[in-house]
Amino acid sequence: MDAVWTLFNIHIDPITRVAGAALLSGVLTQHLSPRQPEICSDLLSWLLLPVLLRAARRQDAIRFPRTSSPPLSNPKILIPQTPSPASLWVVALGIAAFCIFKIENGAVEFFPALTPLLLLAQKYLGLEHRTSARPDAPILFPLMNTVWGTALAAFFAIVSLAGWDTLSGWGRREYALSTIPVVALLPVYLTLTPRSEKSSRFLPSFDIEDASRPLSLRVVFVLGSALGLQIGLFGAPSISLATIPLSLAKAFSWYFVIQTARQSSWLPVTAIGTFSIMSTLDPFMQSSGAQALLHVVASLFSLGQLIHMLPKQAKAKSVIWSCCFVFLAPYLANIIAIRVAQSSSLYSLEHPVQILIRDAKVKFDDLLQRQSKTYTAAHDEYRRRYGIEPPPGFEAWYEFAKSHQSPIIDEFDMIYDGVSPFWRLSGKEVLKTISHARSDQNSELWLCTFSGHTAKAYCNHPWRTYDRNVPLLFNTLLGDLRGVFPDIKFLVNHLDEPRVMIPPASLREPHSDDQFNITNLSRQCVWDTLTRFCPSRQGRRDVETRHKVEPVTLPFIANSMLAKDLCQHPEYSAMHGFLISPTSFRLIEGLVPVLTTGSPSTMSDILYPSPAYLESEFQYVNANDVEWDRKRNNLYWAGSTTGGFAADGQWRNHHRQRFVELAQNLVRRPHYYLREKGGVVGRVRSWFLNTRLFDVAFTRIFQCELKYCRDQRAYFNHKPWADKDRAFQSRFVFDLDGNGISGRYYKLLASRSVPLKQTLLREWHDERLVPWVHYIPVSQSMEELPELMLYLASTEIGQALARGIAEQGRNWFSKAFREVDLAVYTYRLLLELARLQDPKRPAGQVDAE
Repeated sequence: MDAVWTLFNIHIDPITRVAGAALLSGVLTQHLSPRQPEICSDLLSWLLLPVLLRAARRQDAIRFPRTSSPPLSNPKILIPQTPSPASLWVVALGIAAFCIFKIENGAVEFFPALTPLLLLAQKYLGLEHRTSARPDAPILFPLMNTVWGTALAAFFAIVSLAGWDTLSGWGRREYALSTIPVVALLPVYLTLTPRSEKSSRFLPSFDIEDASRPLSLRVVFVLGSALGLQIGLFGAPSISLATIPLSLAKAFSWYFVIQTARQSSWLPVTAIGTFSIMSTLDPFMQSSGAQALLHVVASLFSLGQLIHMLPKQAKAKSVIWSCCFVFLAPYLANIIAIRVAQSSSLYSLEHPVQILIRDAKVKFDDLLQRQSKTYTAAHDEYRRRYGIEPPPGFEAWYEFAKSHQSPIIDEFDMIYDGVSPFWRLSGKEVLKTISHARSDQNSELWLCTFSGHTAKAYCNHPWRTYDRNVPLLFNTLLGDLRGVFPDIKFLVNHLDEPRVMIPPASLREPHSDDQFNITNLSRQCVWDTLTRFCPSRQGRRDVETRHKVEPVTLPFIANSMLAKDLCQHPEYSAMHGFLISPTSFRLIEGLVPVLTTGSPSTMSDILYPSPAYLESEFQYVNANDVEWDRKRNNLYWAGSTTGGFAADGQWRNHHRQRFVELAQNLVRRPHYYLREKGGVVGRVRSWFLNTRLFDVAFTRIFQCELKYCRDQRAYFNHKPWADKDRAFQSRFVFDLDGNGISGRYYKLLASRSVPLKQTLLREWHDERLVPWVHYIPVSQSMEELPELMLYLASTEIGQALARGIAEQGRNWFSKAFREVDLAVYTYRLLLELARLQDPKRPAGQVDAE
């Protein structure tokens, strides 16, 4: 190494060299650290450290000769040659605790607090740390040399590291956990700091280099015990080739840190650690430009602190400023990449999104124009669509809908498609099937009776008491319609996931009361089960075929019903948590009419409005919303890892995890954007994703085996529980399936933000919501999402289009999603159910006559 400095005629003293090496090795360690729990590299590094120290001892003796005066130039300072067991165990346990906590929790937000705390402790113990007599930056001197100044700098670093929103959202538990690294390392640094005989009475200090072997054995013992516990709880850890270079990087990091501390004090070590953490935060993964800039400033502060904390006899300390390239290079590259992406976005030609919006508006206008204006027209339209007479009470339903200005009169195919398969049963058989299914202890079905006389619903379950507000929904929507209906019985699904599949044979063979099966398929792959009847579905009235014109650029959704069709998309088998490993899925195969809030295309649940849409948690409050111009120009989502149960490594393919992984840019992968070349629009490949356009995080990780919850906590950048209306601060709000439908969807539609919706589940409202008019659909692959957000958020035309969709969706919600609009649908649904279970109705016929 000396030859290198001599070659370039650079005269740098050993102290500056080891400090710079400690910085770079710490940065390298951060870059090599994987986003998964990994303890083996720490264990190996502490096995290597004594060997490294022993091998370098002779060279170190020449390069860093020991003088007769102690490192701190204080004759009262003592460095015992034989460390006490208590001191060794305190240091070993502190180091091991820090390593284990960082592995298991990853939260090191309070690490910068070590600097002022250690400075305060040293002053309290009457110690001196050797710093520059003449500060390199006089203006910033207090931030580097005083307790209050370093505390202020530490607070700034903590805020920039964690984010103010995160800190303000933490509870006592989060704050307590985040202090563990500080509590673990502070005694380590204090124990290793040479002190006077009086202050070393209870816990003598020692030279870590001289005691490296006994200390290493203790650290390895504790880490090995933790590894054994980890194997018992989570199974054997995965060890890859990357573990070896990471172990070496950690060993060298400790080696250079020890050498730096020997020649100065342990105070610069805290600045080295802070710099290693701050400077390696990737700006290409930051959702906020301001926070990325704060990371740069905090890195500069920590670098300045280190330079000032080095002894005054250190030469050429300014060379350490060259380490700025560690954080400045990626920061500037990120800024340039953002500007290039914005400037090269498609402008001159019409964007596919513009075409989709224009076509959707025509479709929506046609939908409104063709609604029946009179009862006779509604009656004739019913007969035209379904080839049968409307149910008894249809005229009263029409008058109810018209009197409440329902904008939708004819678009209720969802009800017909749900009820019509059960016409094969007689009314009596329907009632027997309902009773028989309800009596099955594994059914997880509520049996509800709607009293026509009182207009009240009464529900009971074999063993549950919480009814998930099912009776409340019917009582709220239909409570004023006394004497309108006969008494009606129906089954309601208790679970989030859908329930019913009707095998083709059930529509052909003679029916019996017990002709259905209930199978528990929870936490199993259900793709083959849900798609095995796809060949028999060809030719059905509700089955659409692919458009003749396929998208040649990116998979923008032109037909939302087709996009949800499992039979048309075999690639969905590994894209959605419900299809990979549903949390609770008790499949009913047979002719059992069950009401469910959401269902995929191949299932036969009867759809009804979710009671969640009436719950206070999901109500839109106008006072909590802000105007479009005051909203942040990004896409917001925060939520939990529902949607599937993580029983193995397939959790990476669950739809919510795939979305958060994409938005947080956790995996560097190629993305596709639209560009014009030679008058033709085509897609180009780029490794860049503008994360400034995404504010996305998990706030809760659960529904997983212990091992895979642990893996996800290590993998994702997560936030504390967010305010339920936090989404309204952003112009774009994302919504996607959980275990079932998303209860927050309506409040997003009602807001001044524009919803981006990804779903595989059909809901009762699908016929009245038009994609690209009221919301923006997103495909399961999300391949178009980077281009979609770049266009809508970064171009003038795109922003105007997005604002228009937000306003149209909000306006339509106020007209077509009022409580009375849900009542109009539920009213018509109960008329069909009443006809279906009429005891006088024969099997295979619609009417009782």
